[in-house]
Amino acid sequence: MIDAHIHVDWYREEELQSMLHSLPTYHVKGLIAVSSCLASCQSVWNLHQTYKDILPAFGWHPEQPIPHPEEIQRIESMIKKHHQQIVAIGEVGLPYYTKKENPSLHIEPYEEILRRFLVLAKRYDLPIVLHGIYEDAVYIMDLLEQYDIQKAHFHWFKGDVQTMKRMIARHYMISITPDCVYEQEIQAIVHYYPIELMMVETDGPWPFKGPFANQLTHPKMMQASIEQIAAIKGMQVDEADRILEHNTKVFYQL
Repeated sequence: MIDAHIHVDWYREEELQSMLHSLPTYHVKGLIAVSSCLASCQSVWNLHQTYKDILPAFGWHPEQPIPHPEEIQRIESMIKKHHQQIVAIGEVGLPYYTKKENPSLHIEPYEEILRRFLVLAKRYDLPIVLHGIYEDAVYIMDLLEQYDIQKAHFHWFKGDVQTMKRMIARHYMISITPDCVYEQEIQAIVHYYPIELMMVETDGPWPFKGPFANQLTHPKMMQASIEQIAAIKGMQVDEADRILEHNTKVFYQL
């Protein structure tokens, strides 16, 4: 298994150490470690120097206030400097939840930041990891087509069939979180989307409900996701596991 989306720098140090030590026990072979701001990029990069299972991606998470322009410039500089060592640009996207809480939010600055990261993804032929759900995914699809982005990963995707049709036509990836075990909305997405364009993730340390309630989010939870995906797709668990891991390795060139 490979965790296709996790915030390693959001764990407390003792939690992260324990998690990393336990990965072989659960057959977890790597963590796509996304970043959320400049300090996050630096933390993820430093962790990668020590732990080779941590595979770094640099970006700026959209669910926060617009930063000083210098912060985005410095993240861009890190991408330019390390573009051959990082596996992706991310997490980037649009502030769906912030906008929901504050409908008067000016969205244009967020769109401009996303466009800047799309330019870099195109220039360096890097995958881009996207925070984009529902109507935001529709607009992001317009941008991806405009910039002719070949490698896009919508993490924890939520959206309608029409949007998924557009994503599938361009062979864009989605990743499934452990909530697929108990959320019918996610199960419907798993049913519709081709497993050949699917990965699994935790988005840790984001907490989950159902059988995972009151537990620290750990990549081992992906096993339950794989079992659920296999059941929905009508295939053996081992086969689903093999396909999902293969997809992640190919997409991220691991």
